[in-house]
Amino acid sequence: MKSASLQYANALADVALAQGAAEPTAKQLSEFGAAYATSLELRTFLASPAVTQEQKHAVIEKIIARLGASKIIRNFLFIIADSRRTQLLPEVIATFQEVLRQRQGIAGAEISSAVELSAAQKKEFAATLAKLTGKKIEPRYSLDATLLGGAVVRIGDTIYDGSLRNRLNEMRAQLTAE
Repeated sequence: MKSASLQYANALADVALAQGAAEPTAKQLSEFGAAYATSLELRTFLASPAVTQEQKHAVIEKIIARLGASKIIRNFLFIIADSRRTQLLPEVIATFQEVLRQRQGIAGAEISSAVELSAAQKKEFAATLAKLTGKKIEPRYSLDATLLGGAVVRIGDTIYDGSLRNRLNEMRAQLTAE
C-alpha cells in the first residue's frame, strides 16, 4: 500500500506546489489528520461502504469549513473518500510531508550527541550538514550517553558516525585483525 500513499502524496504535492500553497496545504492536511486520528466515529464513517459518497462529502465539507481549509484539501479528501482509501490517510499525510520536504530541498537530520550541545555548536552542525548535503537541514537533537563522546548524525538512510564509541570499535577491530 506504500506505493498508493506515495502516488496520492505526489499528486497533492504537484497541485500544492503549482498553486504556491505548499505550506498552507501541509498545515491544513495535518489538522485534518489530527481530527481523523482522534475520532473513531469519523474513521468508521468515512471507511463504511454503507455510507454514500454524498454523505461522506457533506461531512468532509463541514470539517473543512471548521478548519478553514482550502479547496485543494477538500478536493483531495473527496478523491480519497471516493476511492475508498481513507484508511491510508495517516500514511498519505506522512508521505506528503516527506515528499514536500524533498521537493523543497529540506532534509531532516537526527543528531545524537554524548553531551548537550551549545547553541553555537548546533548552528555549526546545521551549517556543516547543509554544505555536505546541499539541502536545508531541519535538525533534531538528542542525547545518547552510550556514545562516550562525539556525535552520530542520521539523514535519511545515511549515517555519519563520529562517536568515540565508533572510533574505539574501529581501533579494536584493527588491533584484533593484526
